[in-house]
Amino acid sequence: MKVMLDTNILISAIFFPSAQTRAFVKTIAAGHHIVLCDYVIDELRLVVERKFPAKKETLEQFFVELPFSLVHTPQIIPVGKYPSVRDGNDTPILATAILEDVDLSITGDKDFLVLETETPKILTMKDFLERYQ
Repeated sequence: MKVMLDTNILISAIFFPSAQTRAFVKTIAAGHHIVLCDYVIDELRLVVERKFPAKKETLEQFFVELPFSLVHTPQIIPVGKYPSVRDGNDTPILATAILEDVDLSITGDKDFLVLETETPKILTMKDFLERYQ
């Protein structure tokens, strides 16, 4: 299954390891095709620079160890072509997931979680683990 990860999921997995995040990374890396878009990676690097500047090396090491495909986020998103996201800054992420035919989008962002999309199916980390672990 193709699974896209959102910035908040990556932050949790990298900087706040717990039994849940370790199980998540192990499950997702072992049995799924992970997709990350350049928009999320850029956003993640900005957050790390702002909130965790001493952890930049940890972030880069995570990218080396995590098997994933990097996909391009379109620069222009046609209005009305994709479901509306409450936070317009999240629209490029959803558009990329749809364009890349992603099966699941894993996020903790409530602006995504309220969407009712068939593809991608939007789940929290906990929901993902309950269904696929």
